Amino acid sequence: MKIAIIGLGYVGLPLSLQFARSGVRVIGLDIESHKIRLLERGKSYIRHVAPEVISSAIRDKTFSVSTDFRRIREAEAVIICVPTPLTKNREPDISCVLRSGEAIAANLKTGMLVVLESTTYPGTTDEDLRSVLERGAGMRAGQDFHLAFSPEREDPGNPHSKVNEIPKIVGGLTPACCERARALYARAIKSVVPVSSCRVAEAAKLLENTFRAVNIGLVNELKAIYSAMGIDIWEVIAAAKTKPFGFMPFYPGPGVGGHCIPIDPIYLTWKAREYGKSARFIELATEINAGMPEYVVRRVSEALNAQCKPLKGARILLLGLAYKANIDDFRESPTVALMNLLKDRGVMVEYYDPFIPKMSHMREANDWRGKKSIKWSQKCISAFDTVVISTAHEEIDYRELAQWAKSIVDTRNAMAGIKMKACQIWKA
Repeated sequence: MKIAIIGLGYVGLPLSLQFARSGVRVIGLDIESHKIRLLERGKSYIRHVAPEVISSAIRDKTFSVSTDFRRIREAEAVIICVPTPLTKNREPDISCVLRSGEAIAANLKTGMLVVLESTTYPGTTDEDLRSVLERGAGMRAGQDFHLAFSPEREDPGNPHSKVNEIPKIVGGLTPACCERARALYARAIKSVVPVSSCRVAEAAKLLENTFRAVNIGLVNELKAIYSAMGIDIWEVIAAAKTKPFGFMPFYPGPGVGGHCIPIDPIYLTWKAREYGKSARFIELATEINAGMPEYVVRRVSEALNAQCKPLKGARILLLGLAYKANIDDFRESPTVALMNLLKDRGVMVEYYDPFIPKMSHMREANDWRGKKSIKWSQKCISAFDTVVISTAHEEIDYRELAQWAKSIVDTRNAMAGIKMKACQIWKA
């Protein structure tokens, strides 16, 4: 069997390699030619994807890559794994999905299976994508070709997470579409979970991430409340999670980041308005999470005041650019929001991240494009008035940090158990 996967990013590349390992020949397609050149040489641009896995698949000819979307004609199935970001007005942007649909429609064959994996609002697959495919190919979905949705469930940074062991939800336009999608994923994934429609599968993905966003919003709000009471939220969570039922721990931070939690709830609230419904609970959690960088800036100001220094003109180091620990992805990272807020207040801002030596182009980080991580040394660290731990990478030596830094504002509880007389540690 030969399939095509459109989009070779954090979702598409690991999925391509898993199918290749399972004996399926995969054509990886992407519009970014530099990615294709790296993959052809067996190189990886994603930290948790090993280069040797790529080179092995290329060498065995189970995985080939191209920018030529006409190669879709060679495949029996096409899987779309492209970004679904927000517009500048904070509304869903499914333009990459629709452009992928146009490329597929120009090369669609009778009997082909098309699966969308990109997280989106209910109705995208059976309305928007279906319309593009049918109009462009002159075929009928569910009759001439199969159409389905299967949400991605990547967990980057988790060393125990394996693509083939994460259950895969599939929902089809028709029962036959669902069965085709189930049979495809069963070749590479141990457990496939069929549901009754594309919309149920789309809604399930939004529920998963909205559940996380709402609960993170709750602990972020409690962090500020308990801090005002002189109570350590981290100790509270540690105590509460000893309960063996009815509680699941979530942890506060400087905000939320990545492609899922800051974005997916907005897709749901936007679609709800089409039906005359307001998602007030979700919108409140989104507002709380979005306001956390401002809270951290206030804590930084307090830390500086303790040194008799103003915020304006201060030198601040942000430790960790990635949106979560142990990865090299800074999409929607709260660290970028912190950088922007501090810069607007006249602060001289630098960052250190062992996994992101240089900032590439991102919508919310365009002003910082090309900025480089500082070096990890006592000379560099001690030059800053305060260090803000915004992402707690395991690779960082926090005891060493406490020896070098004048003051630390810890948003991730990374300094728990570390005490240094010369360094003030503030929790935020």
